[in-house]
Amino acid sequence: MYYTNPQIDRVHRIFDQNERSGYLRLDLNENPDPIPVDIVKDVLNNITPEFVSQYPETVQFQNRLAGYLNTSPENVCLTNGSSEAVRYVIEGFTSVKGRIVSVTPSYFMFQIYSEMYDRNIVQIKYNDDMTMDINNIIDALTDDTELLILLNPNNPVGNTYTTEEFERLLDEAERRKITVLVDEAYFYFYPVTFINYALEREHIFVTRTFSKLFAMAGCRLGYVAGWKEGVKIVQKLCTPHNVNGFALAFAQKLLDSPDVVDAMIAKFNEGRKYLISKLDRLGYDHLGQAGNFIFIKPKTDADLIVDRMKNEHKILVKSYNGIGIMGKCLRVSIGGKECMERFITALTALDK
Repeated sequence: MYYTNPQIDRVHRIFDQNERSGYLRLDLNENPDPIPVDIVKDVLNNITPEFVSQYPETVQFQNRLAGYLNTSPENVCLTNGSSEAVRYVIEGFTSVKGRIVSVTPSYFMFQIYSEMYDRNIVQIKYNDDMTMDINNIIDALTDDTELLILLNPNNPVGNTYTTEEFERLLDEAERRKITVLVDEAYFYFYPVTFINYALEREHIFVTRTFSKLFAMAGCRLGYVAGWKEGVKIVQKLCTPHNVNGFALAFAQKLLDSPDVVDAMIAKFNEGRKYLISKLDRLGYDHLGQAGNFIFIKPKTDADLIVDRMKNEHKILVKSYNGIGIMGKCLRVSIGGKECMERFITALTALDK
């Protein structure tokens, strides 16, 4: 008898796989400034036919990453991007019909994975000014809640939690025996981290990715960090050889090149400072405390600007509706100053 899983059939997915080569890509939170070409050449010069033909060996990089995080390899599990890590935490630490608490708007895959595995996700809405009252999150936590998902910083809003706020949430979760997942995909754009809690206490996970600052979205590499027994459960859910050798080689090179990473951070900070100063000077309302993205309230129609940016200026951005009192906005990835100059030139030409 043929069978299709009705739970999966009911999941609504949108796959945006349009041709994007030749465009300035400011629509998917990638780093528009790629890895320095010298790094790419150096890695590729060491790629042999044997390297390509063999399954990837992860031990060396896992040890390197653990040292980078000042922990042991048993506290880290490599994944195919941080999205895979999120999926396995939801699968491994919640039950069918289990209750998950998160916020909205947020990374859409939290809801997708919850629906895929038939979990009940409760999403706490932001205030109209797009701030989050953590008391609303605390009030939503119940004894039957199994997982609390937080983002530091949040995608797409860009807000963060103070240490005091995070510890209040953590204390409540611990009191009610709720596992906590903190997504830190955008950590390097806002270098305040809660990873030490995951490495020192139980039932806390932190997920990270090499797709954002490290400009490795095409390689698909992330990881989950947490207490050893929890990480072991995540590891059991991983497919064999779930991360590829090219991703490991590039990530290893970047971890071994802190000067390059520092330069990438500096370039981003310069671009962000330039963009915000120009938006302020031009009278634009904008939102985005942290992360490599920003909401901009246009003076005309956001959807029309998105289309004209693409067709007339070869720049890809997105529009978002329901951004509190700002309404429909442009959501733009932030890159270096050169990228932001190109964007601002296009915006001022179109938004009038």
